[in-house]
Amino acid sequence: MTSRFDKAVTLIDDANAADPNRVETGDGPRPAELVYGERMSKALGQIYPDASEPLQLAVRAQHLMRWTSPRSDFPMDRKGYHAWRNTAKKKHAEDVSGILSRAGYAHDEIDTVQALVRKEGLKRDPDAQALEDVACLVFLEHYFSAFAAKHDHEKLIGIIRKTWAKMSEKGHEAALKLPLDAESAKLVAEALAK
Repeated sequence: MTSRFDKAVTLIDDANAADPNRVETGDGPRPAELVYGERMSKALGQIYPDASEPLQLAVRAQHLMRWTSPRSDFPMDRKGYHAWRNTAKKKHAEDVSGILSRAGYAHDEIDTVQALVRKEGLKRDPDAQALEDVACLVFLEHYFSAFAAKHDHEKLIGIIRKTWAKMSEKGHEAALKLPLDAESAKLVAEALAK
């Protein structure tokens, strides 16, 4: 990759390293959104090894400084959830614009990354779909088990089905190979069987 790419990734990671929320990793507790970005990039490299540079940047920045737009600022219902997600996508796209500009990217390149971060063109744009696949895979592999512990069975089955519907066939193939814990694997199997 180009030096501007490396600079952009460093700036994204530096911004996400300020996350006050921590997740436990093999290296001890680390900033949650920094870890999320690393997991997204790793999954992208495994599933889409020939990903374009804009897609690689969008994947790394998908949750850029997400803690600055907390879910708790919105009503705790379905409408509030969707409002939060839409607000967050727009904010991440705005935030990445400044970073990419500082790294030396042109306006049209920045626009492409921003559109991917906002997930525009799902099911039509292969890069947007690849980003969605990766986000779903990272959720299932790293976050679903903890999420499942907080929700009832029927809601989980519905969420798995909605997640599955967002993915491409390539995403489905990768999801079926994930090293899920026994309970998560059982829930996925049940959701897909119905």
